[in-house]
Amino acid sequence: MLVAIIPAYNEEKNIGPVISGLFNHADKVVVVDDGSVDNTLGEAHLAGAVVFHHEINRGQGAALQTGHEFALKIGADYVVDFDADGQFDVMDIKPALAELQKSDADILFGSRFLDKRSQVPWLKRVILLPLGRLFNRVFFGISLTDAHNGFRILNQRALAQIHITQDRMAHASEIPAQAKKFGLKCIEFPVRVVYREYGQGISGGVRVVRDLVFGKFVE
Repeated sequence: MLVAIIPAYNEEKNIGPVISGLFNHADKVVVVDDGSVDNTLGEAHLAGAVVFHHEINRGQGAALQTGHEFALKIGADYVVDFDADGQFDVMDIKPALAELQKSDADILFGSRFLDKRSQVPWLKRVILLPLGRLFNRVFFGISLTDAHNGFRILNQRALAQIHITQDRMAHASEIPAQAKKFGLKCIEFPVRVVYREYGQGISGGVRVVRDLVFGKFVE
C-alpha cells in the first residue's frame, strides 16, 4: 500500500486538484492541515482525502510527522511526501517507486538537478541550494544533489525509524541525516518541479540553518 502524505497550509485553491491527481497514483491520500486560516480543511475533505488538523501552524516537518505516524499505524508499505501547492508532477510517482523497489533502497529523494525538466529560479539554483548542499556535507556528512526537495518516498523500514523533530523546513536536512545515522540506503531520482511566484527566499534559508545548528548542538 502506497500512502501519499500532503502537508498543507492555506492551500484551498490548490489542494483539491492535487488530491484528485494523487488518487490515480496512490492507494490512500492523507492531508495534514497545518493550522490553515482558509478553507484548506474543507476542500481536502471534499476531495476525499483522509484529513488531520493541527490547531496551530506548527510547520511542514510537524505535519509530515503526523502523516507518517498515521501511515505507519495503518500498515503502509510506502509513503510518498508530496507538496500541496501543485509544484510536483504526479507522473513521477510510479517510476520513482519502481526505481526504489528495484534498487532495494529505503528512501528515495527527488532531485531537480538530475534532468532538465525543472526551471529552477536563479536565487535557488545559484545561492540557496548550493549552500544547502554544502551545509549537509559539512554538518551531517551527507551528499545530495538537491538539498531541499519535498518529494521523497520512504519504505516501511525507513518510516519506522525516521522521526522528524524539526517542525519547520529544516526537516529536509534532518531526514537524510537520520537515514545515515540508522544505516538506511538512499537513492536520488529526477523529478519535475513547476515554480510559482512565491517560495523560500534568503530569510527562509537562514531560518533553516538556524534550526539545524540549534538542533544539532542541543541533542
